[in-house]
Amino acid sequence: MRSAIYGAGSLGTILGAFITKNGGQIDLINHNRAHVEALRTKGATVTGTLDFVQAVNAYTEEEMSGTYDIIFLMTKQLNNEEVVGMLKNYLADDGVIVTLQNGIPELRIGEIVGEDRVLGCTVAWGATMKGPGVCELTSSPDSLTFSLGSLSGRPNRHMSEVKALLELMGPVEIDSNFIGTRWSKLLINSAFSGMSAVCGCTFGEAAADKGSRKIVQALIKECIDICAKGGIRIEPIQGKDVVKLLDYSNPVKKAISFFIIPIAIKKHALLKASMLQDLEKGKKTEVDAINGVVSAYGRKVGFPTPMNDKVVEIIHRIEAGELKPSSDNIRLFAEA
Repeated sequence: MRSAIYGAGSLGTILGAFITKNGGQIDLINHNRAHVEALRTKGATVTGTLDFVQAVNAYTEEEMSGTYDIIFLMTKQLNNEEVVGMLKNYLADDGVIVTLQNGIPELRIGEIVGEDRVLGCTVAWGATMKGPGVCELTSSPDSLTFSLGSLSGRPNRHMSEVKALLELMGPVEIDSNFIGTRWSKLLINSAFSGMSAVCGCTFGEAAADKGSRKIVQALIKECIDICAKGGIRIEPIQGKDVVKLLDYSNPVKKAISFFIIPIAIKKHALLKASMLQDLEKGKKTEVDAINGVVSAYGRKVGFPTPMNDKVVEIIHRIEAGELKPSSDNIRLFAEA
C-alpha cells in the first residue's frame, strides 16, 4: 500500500514524521523546494511541545510518480478544483483522498473523484512552520487526536488502513455523524482562528483579552444557533460537549460560558492560526472556507451571522492592505 501527504506543510510534516517514526510508510509532497530539500538532507525537525528529528521520504509535486492508495490532502482549499483534479491522476482505482482541510471540503472533492473515494478527517492539534524542514507543534502532546468519517456516515474503502496510519500519531475516532464533527472543528476555527487572524495573536491571547473573548463567544454562539436551526448535531471535541459548555440562553449561562472559554482552549493556547501565518506572508487566506462557510450556511437556514460576516470582511481588508492584524480591529465589531 502506498500513501502520501500532499501539501506537507507544518501539520503534514509533523504527521508524516510521526507516521514514519512509528513504522509507517508515507511520502511527504510539497511544492516548496527549500522545504523538501531540508527534509531530505536533515530530516523533519519537530520542535515546540515535543522535540525530535525524523528522516522522511520527501518529494516535490513534479517528482510524483505511480499511484497511491491513500492521499492525505493538507493544502489550503484555495485551489482545490485544480489540485484534486491533478491528484485524481495519481489515485489508485480503489484509492481514497483523505481531506484534513478546514471547513467542509468533502462535498466538492466527492464531486470530482466520487463520494466513495473521499474520507474526511479533523485534527485537534496545531502547528507552525518555523523554516525549511522545521515545524513547531503548538498543542499539548495529549491532544494529538483525529476524527475520521464520511459524509454519508457509512464505512468507506481503506477506512481501516487510514485509521491505522493516523494511529501512529494519536487516537482516532470514527464518527458516524461526521458532519457534526466537521461543525465542531469549524466552530473552533471560525472563533479562534478568526480572532487570531483579526488581532494578530495566538488562540490563548484571543481568549485572555476580554474584548476579543466577547467576540469569540459571539462567533461560537452563531455556529451553535445555525446548526440548531439546520438540524445538525455538533459532536463533542475530545470528549467535551462544546454546546453544553459554551451555549447560553440567559445571563448566568452566558457569564459561565465567558469564564470557561480560556480554560477550554488552554491546551491550544500557543496555536497561531494558519490564516494569520498566511497574512504575515502576504498570502490569501482560507477565510471564505472557514467563517465564510458559517455565513453561507446561516443564509441557507435563514439565521443572521453578523459576527462571522464581520470576520470575513476584516480579513479581506487585511489581505487588501487596508488593515493590519491588530487588537485595534476589535472596535470594528461594534458595527455588527
